[in-house]
Amino acid sequence: MSAARVPEGRRRGEIEQRGDTLRVKVYAGLDPVTGKRVYLRVTIQGTSKAAWKRAEKKRNELVVQVDKQCSTPSAVRLDHAIDRWLATNELEESTRKAYVGYIERTIKPALGAIAVNKLGALELESSYTELRRCRVRCDRKPFIEKHNAEGDHDCVAEKCKPHVCKGMAASTVRQIHSIISGTMNAAARWDWITLNPAKLARRTKQKPPEPDPPTSAEAARLVEEAFRMDDDWGTLVWLVMTTGMRRGELCGLRFNRVDLDAEVIDLRRNWVGGKEKDTKTHQNRRIALDSETVALLREHRERVAERVRSVGGEFTEDLFVFNGTRSLDHKQPYSPNAVTQRYKDMAIRLEIDTHLHALRHYSATELLTVGVDLRTVAGRLGHGGGGATTLRVYAAWVAASDRKVAEILGSRMPKRARK
Repeated sequence: MSAARVPEGRRRGEIEQRGDTLRVKVYAGLDPVTGKRVYLRVTIQGTSKAAWKRAEKKRNELVVQVDKQCSTPSAVRLDHAIDRWLATNELEESTRKAYVGYIERTIKPALGAIAVNKLGALELESSYTELRRCRVRCDRKPFIEKHNAEGDHDCVAEKCKPHVCKGMAASTVRQIHSIISGTMNAAARWDWITLNPAKLARRTKQKPPEPDPPTSAEAARLVEEAFRMDDDWGTLVWLVMTTGMRRGELCGLRFNRVDLDAEVIDLRRNWVGGKEKDTKTHQNRRIALDSETVALLREHRERVAERVRSVGGEFTEDLFVFNGTRSLDHKQPYSPNAVTQRYKDMAIRLEIDTHLHALRHYSATELLTVGVDLRTVAGRLGHGGGGATTLRVYAAWVAASDRKVAEILGSRMPKRARK
């Protein structure tokens, strides 16, 4: 295509006529990553005198934009930026593994080829909308997602299932947004871009938490069944109910963190992915124990000491409080997944629709219902933010507790005669 070029003299940038359009081009410097020359380009429709005036105005705007920028934006692709962000970001191993899954399955196929300086809020919001519609971002045309046989075959006879759109959960889309936002924040720090578009993009709304704790009657049945199964398991279920400990904190608990004389548990560690780590919020906390729980833990300690000696071991304070059937010496903790599965099987036998984490909800809601203050409950659960998380998750129970307090205050006021 032939191009007519208007001489610009000493003015910066140039305007080219390309067919029936004008192209404005201004040099913006060298790409900080690739080292290539970077140009800002804008196409103006038409070649009339008015179009040339619009092109000249746009050229001046681009020159001002270049003068204001702190550094030259980079044209590297998002997939390269994400790889660099992962390589320089300190993440827990389990978190990194989850992030890589989101990146390889969803982010790179959808947005990886877009240059970071071309990625805007519109592209992000459009991608999020598509994921909420269909997690595989299909083209809305019918197709067989998975065939039951290889090679040529009859899909009807083999009963191959056609694709059915299933939207990605809002929480997962928000996680994907968080990864992209972290990458673009890093790109801005590295002077690859001037603005993080993820800060402007509208995120998928977060679904309000809906905790569903077992009722008091169901909790009683669960703990009775647990003790019927065996005393160790009963003590474990009881401890989760009365303390609201997380699964990993429970499995990673050692005897040297249980002070039975002071009637307190000092939580400092968490067992996740077969490794001992800090607690989820990286904060230590102390949980007070009631006298009945202390008595149960004393009996449990004696059982463990006798069990360890029976296999030729020596009881020490460094042993884990709870163990699986494969570790009678208590040197290895109870597997968190095994605890979850055993609890699930027990609940199914009792025909109670619940799960292990619901015991944490049970502990929180019972305390709030009887009027325990929000900060105390948040401290026992290990929530950060001074109770903001607790309030968000258990808002309904906080409101019920507030109503109960109002009735208590009202009952203490002097009674007034009615007319």
